[in-house]
Amino acid sequence: MPATQQSIRTAIRRQRRSLPPGQAADCAQHLAQHLIRHPVLQNRQHIAVYIASDGEIDPLPLVQQLCQQGKTLYLPVLVPYVRGKLWFAQYQPGDALVPNRFGIPEPQRLRLVAPRNLDLVLAPLVAFDAAGHRIGMGGGFYDRSFAFLRMRRVWHRPLLLGLAYELQRLHSITPGHLDVPLDGVATERGCHLAVR
Repeated sequence: MPATQQSIRTAIRRQRRSLPPGQAADCAQHLAQHLIRHPVLQNRQHIAVYIASDGEIDPLPLVQQLCQQGKTLYLPVLVPYVRGKLWFAQYQPGDALVPNRFGIPEPQRLRLVAPRNLDLVLAPLVAFDAAGHRIGMGGGFYDRSFAFLRMRRVWHRPLLLGLAYELQRLHSITPGHLDVPLDGVATERGCHLAVR
Protein backbone atom coordinates (compact mmCIF):
# COMPACT_ATOMS: atom_id res chain seq x y z
CA MET A 1 0.00 0.00 0.00
CA PRO A 2 1.55 3.35 -1.03
CA ALA A 3 2.33 5.88 1.70
CA THR A 4 -0.02 8.83 2.01
CA GLN A 5 1.32 12.38 1.92
CA GLN A 6 0.44 12.74 5.59
CA SER A 7 2.43 9.64 6.57
CA ILE A 8 5.36 10.89 4.47
CA ARG A 9 5.14 14.27 6.19
CA THR A 10 5.14 12.66 9.61
CA ALA A 11 8.11 10.36 8.87
CA ILE A 12 10.32 12.97 7.22
CA ARG A 13 9.56 15.66 9.79
CA ARG A 14 10.59 13.17 12.49
CA GLN A 15 13.83 12.37 10.60
CA ARG A 16 14.87 15.97 10.13
CA ARG A 17 14.02 16.88 13.75
CA SER A 18 16.18 13.97 14.95
CA LEU A 19 19.35 15.22 13.22
CA PRO A 20 22.01 16.07 15.81
CA PRO A 21 22.43 19.88 16.07
CA GLY A 22 26.05 19.74 14.89
CA GLN A 23 25.14 17.72 11.80
CA ALA A 24 22.23 20.04 11.01
CA ALA A 25 24.53 23.08 11.30
CA ASP A 26 27.13 21.43 9.02
CA CYS A 27 24.44 20.70 6.42
CA ALA A 28 23.27 24.33 6.52
CA GLN A 29 26.86 25.52 5.98
CA HIS A 30 27.39 23.11 3.07
CA LEU A 31 24.12 24.20 1.46
CA ALA A 32 25.24 27.85 1.70
CA GLN A 33 28.64 27.05 0.19
CA HIS A 34 27.08 25.23 -2.78
CA LEU A 35 24.35 27.73 -3.47
CA ILE A 36 26.23 31.02 -3.02
CA ARG A 37 28.44 30.10 -6.02
CA HIS A 38 25.65 28.68 -8.17
CA PRO A 39 24.52 30.55 -11.33
CA VAL A 40 20.93 30.41 -10.06
CA LEU A 41 21.79 33.40 -7.83
CA GLN A 42 23.26 35.52 -10.63
CA ASN A 43 21.17 38.56 -11.51
CA ARG A 44 18.69 37.80 -8.70
CA GLN A 45 18.37 40.80 -6.41
CA HIS A 46 15.01 40.37 -4.63
CA ILE A 47 15.11 37.04 -2.79
CA ALA A 48 12.58 35.52 -0.40
CA VAL A 49 13.96 33.41 2.44
CA TYR A 50 12.39 31.84 5.54
CA ILE A 51 13.06 31.33 9.24
CA ALA A 52 13.68 27.63 9.92
CA SER A 53 11.27 25.78 12.19
CA ASP A 54 10.27 22.17 12.89
CA GLY A 55 13.69 20.83 11.90
CA GLU A 56 13.86 22.58 8.50
CA ILE A 57 17.33 23.16 7.11
CA ASP A 58 18.46 26.55 8.36
CA PRO A 59 19.02 29.13 5.62
CA LEU A 60 20.76 31.57 8.02
CA PRO A 61 24.35 30.86 6.82
CA LEU A 62 23.17 31.49 3.25
CA VAL A 63 21.15 34.55 4.29
CA GLN A 64 24.24 36.11 5.88
CA GLN A 65 26.22 35.65 2.66
CA LEU A 66 23.37 37.03 0.56
CA CYS A 67 23.36 40.14 2.77
CA GLN A 68 27.09 40.55 2.22
CA GLN A 69 26.43 40.48 -1.53
CA GLY A 70 23.90 43.31 -1.17
CA LYS A 71 20.81 41.23 -2.02
CA THR A 72 17.42 42.50 -0.85
CA LEU A 73 15.80 39.82 1.30
CA TYR A 74 12.18 39.16 2.24
CA LEU A 75 10.28 36.90 4.61
CA PRO A 76 6.79 35.53 3.98
CA VAL A 77 3.96 37.18 5.91
CA LEU A 78 0.29 36.40 6.33
CA VAL A 79 -1.91 39.36 5.50
CA PRO A 80 -5.56 39.56 6.56
CA TYR A 81 -6.82 40.97 3.26
CA VAL A 82 -5.47 38.08 1.10
CA ARG A 83 -6.70 34.88 2.72
CA GLY A 84 -4.54 31.79 2.25
CA LYS A 85 -1.77 33.56 0.31
CA LEU A 86 1.60 34.95 1.27
CA TRP A 87 3.03 38.39 0.72
CA PHE A 88 6.63 39.23 1.53
CA ALA A 89 8.19 41.86 3.79
CA GLN A 90 11.71 43.20 3.54
CA TYR A 91 14.06 41.62 6.09
CA GLN A 92 17.59 41.84 7.44
CA PRO A 93 19.00 39.41 10.02
CA GLY A 94 18.51 40.98 13.44
CA ASP A 95 15.24 42.73 12.53
CA ALA A 96 12.51 42.54 15.15
CA LEU A 97 10.05 39.75 14.33
CA VAL A 98 6.64 38.87 15.72
CA PRO A 99 4.96 35.43 15.66
CA ASN A 100 2.05 35.02 13.25
CA ARG A 101 -1.01 32.90 14.04
CA PHE A 102 1.01 29.71 13.41
CA GLY A 103 3.82 30.88 15.71
CA ILE A 104 6.19 31.53 12.78
CA PRO A 105 8.25 34.74 13.16
CA GLU A 106 7.61 37.40 10.54
CA PRO A 107 8.45 41.09 10.08
CA GLN A 108 5.93 43.70 11.15
CA ARG A 109 4.51 44.31 7.65
CA LEU A 110 6.45 47.36 6.64
CA ARG A 111 7.40 47.25 2.95
CA LEU A 112 5.20 44.50 1.52
CA VAL A 113 5.98 42.97 -1.86
CA ALA A 114 3.68 40.79 -3.98
CA PRO A 115 5.00 37.31 -4.90
CA ARG A 116 5.33 38.23 -8.58
CA ASN A 117 7.79 41.01 -7.77
CA LEU A 118 10.42 38.64 -6.39
CA ASP A 119 13.32 37.26 -8.43
CA LEU A 120 13.96 34.10 -6.41
CA VAL A 121 12.07 32.29 -3.64
CA LEU A 122 13.97 29.97 -1.32
CA ALA A 123 11.18 27.78 0.01
CA PRO A 124 11.02 25.28 2.85
CA LEU A 125 9.55 21.85 2.17
CA VAL A 126 8.99 18.44 3.69
CA ALA A 127 9.88 16.24 0.69
CA PHE A 128 10.94 16.66 -2.95
CA ASP A 129 11.76 14.66 -6.05
CA ALA A 130 14.03 15.21 -9.07
CA ALA A 131 11.17 16.61 -11.15
CA GLY A 132 10.66 19.53 -8.74
CA HIS A 133 7.52 18.20 -7.09
CA ARG A 134 7.32 18.99 -3.38
CA ILE A 135 5.34 18.04 -0.35
CA GLY A 136 4.90 21.02 1.93
CA MET A 137 3.37 21.29 5.36
CA GLY A 138 -0.12 20.89 3.91
CA GLY A 139 -1.45 24.44 4.18
CA GLY A 140 -1.04 25.22 0.46
CA PHE A 141 0.25 28.76 1.09
CA TYR A 142 3.15 28.58 -1.39
CA ASP A 143 1.02 26.85 -4.05
CA ARG A 144 -1.74 29.46 -3.83
CA SER A 145 0.72 32.36 -3.67
CA PHE A 146 2.62 31.22 -6.79
CA ALA A 147 -0.25 29.71 -8.75
CA PHE A 148 0.37 32.29 -11.49
CA LEU A 149 3.60 30.43 -12.33
CA ARG A 150 1.58 27.59 -13.84
CA MET A 151 1.16 30.05 -16.74
CA ARG A 152 4.90 29.91 -17.52
CA ARG A 153 4.46 31.37 -21.00
CA VAL A 154 3.47 34.64 -19.32
CA TRP A 155 5.30 34.65 -15.96
CA HIS A 156 8.97 33.72 -15.81
CA ARG A 157 9.75 34.93 -12.32
CA PRO A 158 10.28 34.32 -9.56
CA LEU A 159 12.34 31.18 -9.71
CA LEU A 160 11.23 28.73 -6.99
CA LEU A 161 14.06 26.86 -5.28
CA GLY A 162 13.42 24.52 -2.37
CA LEU A 163 15.91 24.15 0.47
CA ALA A 164 16.14 20.76 2.15
CA TYR A 165 18.31 18.03 3.56
CA GLU A 166 19.21 15.27 1.13
CA LEU A 167 17.29 12.86 3.40
CA GLN A 168 14.08 14.60 2.26
CA ARG A 169 14.50 13.40 -1.34
CA LEU A 170 11.95 10.85 -2.56
CA HIS A 171 12.07 8.78 -5.74
CA SER A 172 8.86 10.38 -7.04
CA ILE A 173 5.94 12.46 -5.82
CA THR A 174 2.56 12.50 -7.50
CA PRO A 175 1.61 16.19 -7.65
CA GLY A 176 -1.87 17.51 -7.03
CA HIS A 177 -3.54 19.47 -9.84
CA LEU A 178 -2.99 22.76 -7.95
CA ASP A 179 0.63 22.10 -6.97
CA VAL A 180 3.24 24.49 -8.34
CA PRO A 181 6.50 22.67 -9.15
CA LEU A 182 9.88 23.91 -8.00
CA ASP A 183 12.58 24.93 -10.46
CA GLY A 184 15.08 23.04 -8.34
CA VAL A 185 16.19 22.11 -4.83
CA ALA A 186 19.39 22.92 -2.96
CA THR A 187 20.66 20.52 -0.31
CA GLU A 188 23.91 20.02 1.59
CA ARG A 189 25.14 18.06 -1.48
CA GLY A 190 24.51 20.75 -4.08
CA CYS A 191 21.91 22.54 -6.16
CA HIS A 192 19.77 20.23 -8.30
CA LEU A 193 17.68 21.85 -11.02
CA ALA A 194 14.41 20.08 -11.77
CA VAL A 195 14.40 17.47 -14.51
CA ARG A 196 11.02 17.45 -16.28
